[in-house]
Amino acid sequence: MPLPRAVLAIAVFATSVLARPIAQTKLAPLDRAAQSWVEQTLKKMTLDEKIGQLLVTTLNASFTSVDSDAFVTLRHLVRDVKVGGIHVFGATEPMPALLLNSTYGAGGGASRKGDPYVAAALLNRLQSEAEVPLLTTADFEGGVGYMMNGATRLPRAMAIGATRDTELAYRAGKVSAEEGRALGVCVDFYPIVDVNNNARNPIINIRSFGEDVKLVSDMARAYIRGVRDGAMIPTAKHFPGHGDTATDTHLGLAVIEHPRSHLETIELPPFQAAIDAGAGAVMSSHIALPALDPADVPGAARRLPTPATLSRPILTGLLRERMKFDGLIYTDSMSMFAISQNVAPDRAAALAVRAGADQVLHSPDDDAAFRGIKAAVAAGEISDVQITQSVERVLTAKARAGLHAARGVDLASIDAKLGTRDHEQLADDLAARAITLIKDDRRQVPLAVPPAANVLYLSVIDYASGWREGAPSRTFLPELKRRWPNVTAVEISDRTTADEFDLVRGLARRADAIVASVFVRIASYSGRMDLSERQVALLDGLSAMNKPYVTVLFGNPYTATFVQKLPAMLLTYEAFDGMEAAAVRALAGDAPIAGRLPISLPGMFPIGHGLLRDPSRR
Repeated sequence: MPLPRAVLAIAVFATSVLARPIAQTKLAPLDRAAQSWVEQTLKKMTLDEKIGQLLVTTLNASFTSVDSDAFVTLRHLVRDVKVGGIHVFGATEPMPALLLNSTYGAGGGASRKGDPYVAAALLNRLQSEAEVPLLTTADFEGGVGYMMNGATRLPRAMAIGATRDTELAYRAGKVSAEEGRALGVCVDFYPIVDVNNNARNPIINIRSFGEDVKLVSDMARAYIRGVRDGAMIPTAKHFPGHGDTATDTHLGLAVIEHPRSHLETIELPPFQAAIDAGAGAVMSSHIALPALDPADVPGAARRLPTPATLSRPILTGLLRERMKFDGLIYTDSMSMFAISQNVAPDRAAALAVRAGADQVLHSPDDDAAFRGIKAAVAAGEISDVQITQSVERVLTAKARAGLHAARGVDLASIDAKLGTRDHEQLADDLAARAITLIKDDRRQVPLAVPPAANVLYLSVIDYASGWREGAPSRTFLPELKRRWPNVTAVEISDRTTADEFDLVRGLARRADAIVASVFVRIASYSGRMDLSERQVALLDGLSAMNKPYVTVLFGNPYTATFVQKLPAMLLTYEAFDGMEAAAVRALAGDAPIAGRLPISLPGMFPIGHGLLRDPSRR
C-alpha cells in the first residue's frame, strides 16, 4: 500500500536534511533520588492526574488577593485539574474596546510590566497548593526586565546578533536564567532560533538573531549554554521556523509554501543546533507548512491547513523521531487567533497532544482542554502510552529543575539577585556593542556641533498607544540635552496634523542640527511595522537641508529601507531606556560604534555591513 502523502513527505525530507550522524540531546541525567521521584510519582497517578500535567495555565504578576476570582480560578486549576505548569505574564490593565480614546492601549487590555515580588509570592503560594510541583515558565526574551519591573532589561536577539559575540550571548542567557530562577520560574521560552529572512515579518523580526543560518545557530548554542548554566531550562522556538512569514500568528494562520529543500537549508539547522546544544524544550509554531504536512485540520469550523502545533508528521515524525529530540514539546499559546478562532479549545488541545505536544500552553479554557484530551483518549485517538510518556518527560523536567527537592523561593533574597550592577553592566555593554552605523554620507557621526548649537530633536513614533516600556525618548531626550542644552523637541506620530508638519519644517530651517529618533515597534497583536507616508515625506524632505542631520532607528531595522534618502542612520534593533542611552553615547562620540548588520537591508546593504567609529581616534 502506498504511503500517505504527508508520511512520504517526511520520509523524503528526513533522508536529505538529517542524513548525517545525529548528536543526541545533551540533557543532564537525573541522579538516583530524582529518578526515583519521577518513577514513584508517575506510578501513583491516575489518568485524570496525568492529563492535568499536560496543561499549562497562566497568571499575571500583579497583586492578586486569595479571595479574588482570579486566584479562585488558579487554585481550582492547581488543586482540581492538577495542571502541570503555570506561565507567568507581566501585568495587564483592562482596556475595553468601546473606549473612544485608543491612546490608552489596545482594545481589550494593555500590557504592563509585572512586580517580581508579586510573581514570586504568587508562585510560592500556588506551589504549596499543588500535589505535584508546578513547572513554571515565562517569556524572558529581553531578560527578566522585559516582563518585570526592577529586573535587568537586556537587548533581544537581533541586537545580540549585531555584536557577533557569542560570549555576550552566553552571558545574556545566564543572567536571564539567574534572575528568572530567583522568582521561581524554571523554563525560559527563549531563545528564538527562527531565521528572519522576510523583511516584512511583523512578529519575529528583531526577536531573531538574524538572517544568516550560521549566525543564528552559533548565537543560539551560546545562549542555551548560558540559560542552562543559570539553572533554567532553555526553549528553542518556534518550530519548525517562523522567520519567513508576513503574518502575525496572534492575528491569523500563516502558511509557508517553501519546498522541503528550502526548509532543510534555512529553517531547520538552527533547531538541530539548539537540540544538540541541550535545549530542554522546543515550542511549536502555529504555521502551516504543506511541504511537511499537506493535510487539513480534522473537525475545524472551515477548511484549514494544519499548523505545526496540530501536526503529528511535524511534531512527532520530524522533531521527535528524525531530529531525536527527547525534551519537552510545548505548544505556542493556544489563545492566539491562528488556533483559537479556528478550532474549539477542547478539540485544539486534543489535536495538539495527538500531534505530539507534551504541554498545552495558555488554552482559552483549561477545563475544556482537559475534557477534550480525556475524550480523545476515551475515543482511542490518543493512547494511554503516549499520555504516560509525555507525563514522564514533564516529571523529568521538574526533577531536573530540582522541584522534587524544593519548590519555593526566598522572597527576602530577590532584591539581591535582580538588577544588580554586574547585570546592568552587561546590559549596557550589549546595547553599546549592538549599535550599527549603516550610513554616514556627510561624515556626521559622531555629531560634531558645539554644545551651544540649536538642535531640533524629532521623536517619530509609529502610533500613539501601547507603550508598554515607557514613553519613547524619555531617556534619549534628557541625555541629548545634557550634551547640547539648546534642544527643541517635537513628537511626530500618526496623529500629527498637516499644520504641525509645517511647523516642524519651519523649526528645522532655524536649527543648527537635526537629530531624529524613529520608533517602529514589533509587537504581538499589532501587525503594524511602518511609518505613515507623511512621516516618511517629512524625514526625507529634511535631507535637502544643508546641515548636520542624523537619524537613529529604534525597533524594526527594516524601516531604513523606507527612508533611504537620509544622510546618516544608526540602528539599535530595540526600543527601551538602556538602548536610548547607548544611542546618545554613540551619537555624541562617547563610545565606539562597531555593530554589524545581522540581516540584509533589501536595496541597501548586505549582511555584515557596518561603518566603524572609534572616538579615541578623532
